Amino acid sequence: MRLTPRDDITLDPLVVTQRRTRVATLVLAVTAPAVVVMADLHARSGFDGWKIVHLFLFTILFALLAFGVAQAWVGFRLRRAGGDPIRIVRTLDPDDEGVLDAPTAVIMPICNEEVRRVFEGLRTIYESVQAQGRLANCDFFILSDSPDTNHWIEEEAAWLALVRKLDAHGRIFYRKRRGGINKKAGNVADFCRRWGSRYRYMVVLDADSLISGQAVTTLVRLMERNPRVGLIQAVPVLFNGETILARVQQFASRLYGPLFTAGLNYWQLGEANYWGHNAIIRVRPFIRHCSLPELPGDGPFGGRILSHDYVEAALMRRAGWQVWLATDLPGNYEECPANLVDLAKRDRRWLQGNLQHTRLIFARGFHAVNRLHFTLGILSYVASPLWFALLAVSCVMARQAAPTTGPDALGAHGWPWSFGAQAVGLFAATVALLLLPKVLALIDLKRSPEEMGAFGGWRRVGASVVAETLTFTLVAPILMLFHTKFIVLTLCRQTIAWGTQRRGNAGGSDWAEVVSAHAGHTGFGLAVAFFVATMSPALAWWMSPLLAGLVLSIPLSYVTGSLAAGKRVRAWGWFGTPEEHHPAPELRRLETLMTTGTVGPTPERGLASDFGLLQAVLDPYVNALHVSLLRIKDAAPEAIELRLVDLRERLVRQGPAALDAREKLAVLSDVDSMVALHEEIWSAPPARLAEWWRHALEHYRAMAPAPVNALTRAA
Repeated sequence: MRLTPRDDITLDPLVVTQRRTRVATLVLAVTAPAVVVMADLHARSGFDGWKIVHLFLFTILFALLAFGVAQAWVGFRLRRAGGDPIRIVRTLDPDDEGVLDAPTAVIMPICNEEVRRVFEGLRTIYESVQAQGRLANCDFFILSDSPDTNHWIEEEAAWLALVRKLDAHGRIFYRKRRGGINKKAGNVADFCRRWGSRYRYMVVLDADSLISGQAVTTLVRLMERNPRVGLIQAVPVLFNGETILARVQQFASRLYGPLFTAGLNYWQLGEANYWGHNAIIRVRPFIRHCSLPELPGDGPFGGRILSHDYVEAALMRRAGWQVWLATDLPGNYEECPANLVDLAKRDRRWLQGNLQHTRLIFARGFHAVNRLHFTLGILSYVASPLWFALLAVSCVMARQAAPTTGPDALGAHGWPWSFGAQAVGLFAATVALLLLPKVLALIDLKRSPEEMGAFGGWRRVGASVVAETLTFTLVAPILMLFHTKFIVLTLCRQTIAWGTQRRGNAGGSDWAEVVSAHAGHTGFGLAVAFFVATMSPALAWWMSPLLAGLVLSIPLSYVTGSLAAGKRVRAWGWFGTPEEHHPAPELRRLETLMTTGTVGPTPERGLASDFGLLQAVLDPYVNALHVSLLRIKDAAPEAIELRLVDLRERLVRQGPAALDAREKLAVLSDVDSMVALHEEIWSAPPARLAEWWRHALEHYRAMAPAPVNALTRAA
């Protein structure tokens, strides 16, 4: 079955079944021989409880490895054949632009993000859509959940400045929720309740996302062309990485990713997954069918769903709408964590959210593929403690009596291979499977000299692959311990704060943070190395890559997260990508804006922690803007009014330090309080004001432009 530009997405169930059967057969064909060989190794000396556990763990982990390799192999074969004939983009006719009048919202939920990066990114997207001539049907929304008062006020000022720069009144909107209920999912749901009826589609982005106007246009055309499709997930390319770890991630994703995504689309087809950003959603069915349930019980497994995207895709599919992965849609980008500590923090948030899905695997009505998505999402993190358990069991078994290993010893099935030959062969097969996707990606890349040049040439690509393999080999055991620890804490019902992720180049290494995060890894690695070396020097040699990563975790984490080291590696030409060597216009525009744009005022150190409050109270322009964006309240109970009066009095007489974060938010969220504070701070005699406010007034007069100085002095 092949799709042509005149075909809607209508899948033959037989074709879908055949594709999934082929992938499953390939996984079984790779896994079964390895499991048989491992079972034979154990059978030589007789099975016991430890060996049964070892074989069970080995089977699960080897099957996961085989599943990934199978997808890479299928993707490689498809790309060699000119691409998958069944993919969503093939339903479009390149020569038929058509009339696009579908109202579309581009929404960007944020929470305490780097304000300048958010708004310069949105400006880049806006200008790119404008260049495509599609502004008439596109609106843009910044949906803020920022609890930090500095971020809140800075976001408001940045929004108005952007609207004025682009003359985008009525096109770019900013909304700050009073309470961040249900995190990002609640943020999007709030948008749908307030404005969803106005739009046919919404393009969902993250704070670090970037999407071209052409990509937005293509996504809308795809939805218009395929009325049974409810969601299309694009594949974003990592960019803007400057540290070694970020550059390694974006290089590996860019080089190997096309094989895996092509293989992923081969068996997913219309039951694809949703990754939470860089996707277009049909709004009406999303509102009707994708309201997230609250899981019974308390956290970490109960309560509100954290990893909402998998669940929303499953709910959309349960309602009969198709979900597709657009594997070959250019113009989609995102950033990634810059160091190991930030990578671990992000994984902990995702891990707890994915573990919640254990409650949904057997829920009624979900498609089998969505259940598989839930399972694979869980196993992506549970694999770490499984690897840890496998290594622990291996150490226990090594202390037991060694099996017969003579060259003439027959296996349990009469195979004329020695124990050592089978063990080495199994190890070599495992390593070969780990390296096979890299080899396939290099072969695929070599077919296109132009693309090879975009990566920096054969020598640099080869050196980068070797360095990337070494880096991930050393980093893998560190992440294994992180994930194992996080799962144990989650099982002990220790929930986590769904905090802000440091992205791009904002997360360079910090020695104190690195030492604190990895001291335990170093101590554990040294202890295991000593234990294994005294027990079995041969086993210590085999485990040396794992042990090296743990023992060297502190310097490894610091160096791979260092901006200076990353710039040096970039100068060598390692880990280059086409987006770095030949950036798209949107990437060049964002870089220009970030390097040449204006930076906001820098407060004195003593005022920095409450600089947003300072601006919202003192600056007439910021105060008026802030008040205009606040929701006009109904008559509040007398107790609330009295509480707000007390908060204002304490703020004036004692300064911001007298209020906690929640109390400051309460004052900033109240229209009457902000109007009264602005008037009182400027008109009150100095003796009534806290020292902090007297210092803030002096600082403000010194940094404010002349017309504002004159205005405030007159006041």
